[in-house]
Amino acid sequence: MDVPLAPVKRFMRKFGLRVSESAVKEFAEFLEEILFDISSEAISIAKLSKRKTVTGEDVRLARKRLGL
Repeated sequence: MDVPLAPVKRFMRKFGLRVSESAVKEFAEFLEEILFDISSEAISIAKLSKRKTVTGEDVRLARKRLGL
């Protein structure tokens, strides 16, 4: 999975500073890790509930379990 860099850069620039390409890449990599962790946990929660659909509540519970 690859988080698109352009939206990450636009988001980071909202704080009023220039942003290096290496900073954008590092931040995107960090976001990918978080997305993977939350997604995996939310999928596990849905499967334990014997569902094929991940819900917003699964995502909230996953974030809570992961301390995010």
